[in-house]
Amino acid sequence: MGPIRIEPQKALDEALKLQQKLSAGAQTLRSLDPVTFGVTAKEAVYKDDKVTLYRFRGERAPTQKTPLLICYALVNTPYMVDLQDDRSLVKNLLAQGQDVYLIDWGYPDGSDKYLTLDDYINGYLRRCVDFLRKSHGVEAINLLGICQGGAFSLCFSAIYPEKVKNLVTMVTPVDFHTPDNMLSHWVRELDVDLFVDTLGNIPADLMNYCYLTLKPLRLNQQKYVGLVDILDNKTELENFLRMEKWIFDSPDQAGEAFRQFIKDFYQGNKLLKGGLQIGEKKVDLKNISSPVLNIFAEQDHLVPPAASRALKDAVGSPDYSQIAFKGGHIGIYVSSRAQREVPPAIHDWLAKRS
Repeated sequence: MGPIRIEPQKALDEALKLQQKLSAGAQTLRSLDPVTFGVTAKEAVYKDDKVTLYRFRGERAPTQKTPLLICYALVNTPYMVDLQDDRSLVKNLLAQGQDVYLIDWGYPDGSDKYLTLDDYINGYLRRCVDFLRKSHGVEAINLLGICQGGAFSLCFSAIYPEKVKNLVTMVTPVDFHTPDNMLSHWVRELDVDLFVDTLGNIPADLMNYCYLTLKPLRLNQQKYVGLVDILDNKTELENFLRMEKWIFDSPDQAGEAFRQFIKDFYQGNKLLKGGLQIGEKKVDLKNISSPVLNIFAEQDHLVPPAASRALKDAVGSPDYSQIAFKGGHIGIYVSSRAQREVPPAIHDWLAKRS
C-alpha cells in the first residue's frame, strides 16, 4: 500500500470516459456558432477620438431621470458587464429602470502612446459626463466606476464634485499598499520609465500574462484540464470560450497613462496618501461630497478587499455605504449570485437618493 492507490478497473473506466468526452467534444466544437459578447442593444451617442459613449436600450423605457454612466478600466474591454444574456449587469440594471451608458475606451495604437491620465480623466471622461448633463438637462449624473475605472471615477468626483450626484465604485483599489496586494508588490520596484521608454504602448498580451501568473496553476493549467468535463455540453463550452475571448481581446495600454498610473497609484499610493495631481487638477478624496456606494469582492485576487475598504475613511461624504460580495473579481459581474444581488442593490441604493 503506497500513498497513491490505483485500482485498474477504475483507471480503465476513467480512460474510457475521457475518450468519450474527447470524441463528443470534437462534435460539439464543429456545431458551435461564433462566440460573441456585448448582447444588449445599444447605440453610439457620442464619439471622441477612439472613445465611444454608448447608450443601452432595455425592453422598457427607463424610469430614472438621472443617467447612470459606467466607467470601466483601460486594461480590458468593458463588455464583461454585458457578457451574455443571462450574465449581464447592464441588462439587469436596465430591468430595474436605470438609464445606462458606458464608455468604450477603444484600442490605443502608436498614435496614442502620449495620452496621459489628464487626457483620460479631465478630457474624455469629463466630456462624456458633460454630454450626458447637457442631453438629459441635469446638473449631475450617477457614476459607476469599475476597477481602474473606479479609481478614475474617484479622481473625477474629487475634481468635479458638482457633476456627480451619486458615486458607485466596484472592485476599486484605493489603498495600493495593502500587504495582500500581490500585483502591487510586483510593480512597486518596477523601473516604469525604462519599461515605457522601451515599449511605448504596453502590449495587451504582456499585461494578460502578468495577470495570469498571479494564479499560474489555476489560470494556466487547471481551468484547461477542467475543460474536458464540459466538452460534450454546448452551452457550457460556449460560456467558457466567451470568457476566454473576453480575456484575450484586450487593448494595449497608452504608454504615458500607464507610466503615471504605476508611479502615482501603485508606487506612490497617492490616491490615498495625497499629493495626486491629474494634469493641473489636484485630487483630494475629501472633496467627494456625493453619496458613495462601495462594492468589493471578498475573494478578489486583483483588488483585495482591504484595498477597497480604505475608501470609507478617505472620502469626505457623510453618506457612505459598502457591500461585501461573496465572490471574485470577475464573479461579481457574471456569477448567478451577482445577477440576483448586485444590480438590485445598486438600483435600490440610487433610488433612495433620487
